[in-house]
Amino acid sequence: MSQNSPSHSLRAGSLGVLAVTFFVVSAAGPLVSMAGGIPITMRFGNGAGTPALFLIASIILCVFSIGYTAMAVQVRSAGAFYAFATAGLGLKAGAATGIIALLCYNTMQIGLYGLLGSAADPLMSQFFGVNLPWWVYALTAMFSIGFFGYRRVDLSARVLGVLVLCECLIVLGLNIAIVARGGAHGLTAEPFSTQVVTSGAPLIGLMLSFAAFIGFEATTIYSEEVRNPARTVPLATYLSVAIIGIFYVFSTWSAIVGAGVPEMPNLLAQLHDPTVFLFSLSDDYIGTAWTMMMRILFVTSVYASLLAFHNSIARYVFALGRDRILPAVAGNTHARFQSPHIGSLAQSVAAFVCISAFAAAGADPILTMFTLFAALGTLGVTILMAVTSLAVACFFARRGEMNLRRLAAPAASLVALTGVAFYAARNFELLAGGPSLAAELLPYLIPVAALIGIVLQFRSNTVQTEPAN
Repeated sequence: MSQNSPSHSLRAGSLGVLAVTFFVVSAAGPLVSMAGGIPITMRFGNGAGTPALFLIASIILCVFSIGYTAMAVQVRSAGAFYAFATAGLGLKAGAATGIIALLCYNTMQIGLYGLLGSAADPLMSQFFGVNLPWWVYALTAMFSIGFFGYRRVDLSARVLGVLVLCECLIVLGLNIAIVARGGAHGLTAEPFSTQVVTSGAPLIGLMLSFAAFIGFEATTIYSEEVRNPARTVPLATYLSVAIIGIFYVFSTWSAIVGAGVPEMPNLLAQLHDPTVFLFSLSDDYIGTAWTMMMRILFVTSVYASLLAFHNSIARYVFALGRDRILPAVAGNTHARFQSPHIGSLAQSVAAFVCISAFAAAGADPILTMFTLFAALGTLGVTILMAVTSLAVACFFARRGEMNLRRLAAPAASLVALTGVAFYAARNFELLAGGPSLAAELLPYLIPVAALIGIVLQFRSNTVQTEPAN
């Protein structure tokens, strides 16, 4: 094969454990969650009891990871959820899962452009006196992300490594400052007490807390590109869950102790801009200079999430193209970079169209674009994780491998994740920021995507079995 000829293989051996971990932690966006999502979780959930909910979510996801990583050793594919569902539940279920994954990861990724544009605007105005529409910053980020996604995957990993490290350190610095000063009323384990954990609406809080972990499951997407997949993928998965879980439990506890447990109800009731909670703590405990760095890193954290999701989407497109669910050209990789460049280009085009449409309609980039799309993505990925748990259990049951790792753990995670997904569907308007026509209709896109996947798989089967002329 010549250097300019496309191939059907990704760049093998280019990623190690830390590189994959950077990808998935970036997608979860620790600073984005701490500044934007977690105050909302506190407000609508159980307030000061939120750290315990993150602990429970971490345990559930660890149980999910047991079967998930066992399956990853058997099925190595950039398609991840799609490949696992195909192996465990059949071709039609796999294709339906793959198209749902494309829908949900795209909506989450594209929604983040609205958040990035809104967060970048005041910073550019403050530092440079530049006042531009949010979509200018969104499109600028989109073109640079498309550049990284088109090229070698290890280039993206290096960028993400720096951004993730900086955003985690800035939050940990605030946590340490709060602990060092003893918080508002002294250090306490009260946020983990039964009375506090069961107050408010803990089930809603648990549902919202899962949104902060979305992205950790992407470790298996890079299974074709890692060194020693049997070791790297499981280790990166458990490491990601541990890092994200410990980070959220410690950071939310520190923030609550810093604000004061008794003050939390009134503080959250008056919270109109969720980012005020974390940034105000930073002002109080460290100073405005630290807060300004945090605001800058908030924007770069969103950018890191965008880049991580972009890479995941490109690999789903590649896997679906390689299996002829999508057009076969999508299954080609770049002759030089061995990247899923068609998927990268396709995702960039989809983002460009959506950003342009929201800008032309004058829609609010946060309340409409980010909130609605993030809600749909969260619901969809939770459903995908439940389906994958079922697929893992079925796959190993057929092989007669009925042990703790291969059957009991996937069955337990299936029950837990199905409950979370059902509750999320029932309370989708809350995820979406309130009742609206869009909030009523958006969840129906998930079964529509599943149906499209089944139709595409049927068409693919027909094309492949037609006799040549």
